Amino acid sequence: MTRGTFSFPSKLSTCVLLVEGQDDKHVVEHFYWSRFGSAPPFEVLDKGGYQPLCDAIGLELKVPNREVVGIIVDANDDLESRWAAIADRLRRACPDIIFGDPSPGGTIAGNGPRVGLWLWPDNESSGEIEDFVARMIPCDDPIWPLSRRYIEDIPLEKRPFSEGKTARAEIHAWLAVRKEPRRMGSAFRTGDLKADGPLATLFACWLEDLF
Repeated sequence: MTRGTFSFPSKLSTCVLLVEGQDDKHVVEHFYWSRFGSAPPFEVLDKGGYQPLCDAIGLELKVPNREVVGIIVDANDDLESRWAAIADRLRRACPDIIFGDPSPGGTIAGNGPRVGLWLWPDNESSGEIEDFVARMIPCDDPIWPLSRRYIEDIPLEKRPFSEGKTARAEIHAWLAVRKEPRRMGSAFRTGDLKADGPLATLFACWLEDLF
């Protein structure tokens, strides 16, 4: 396969990963390529938001010949609440699936189909995909602290974003001054983001174990 070209399974793939939006899909696909040097062996399905994703869980688990269903959602401000909501949907769809507490290495349960759950950023903290991506920035990147300072210096009363979206603002400020500014996922392919740190390794292992 030519590097830089993705080839994905059909829409009735036996192995799927459900995500909330295009940014999640883009990041996962490019992270996988950066880490493993190939397109992912599963289909990433953008469900168009958290609620549509939740509503799709039962249907996705019951697709004929479905072997694996992975789920990634933002923890947002309340990881425990988000975890409980997804676990409840899974229990209703597959009563035999038992989830305990969130694991730092992601959660995998069931067998037929096998189900995996990851909460951005790390299954332990509040936050979202941008918090995960921020931890993929090399520690010696000279622009990252300047990007964060730029956002920090915007007076609170003049910020058009909420406090919970600070990481999103910081990441996009950083992306804006890349040599070739693009979406978050593309920064893996250009080498601006690294898929080799501790959190990246945990996420990569979860994907490998699940799929």
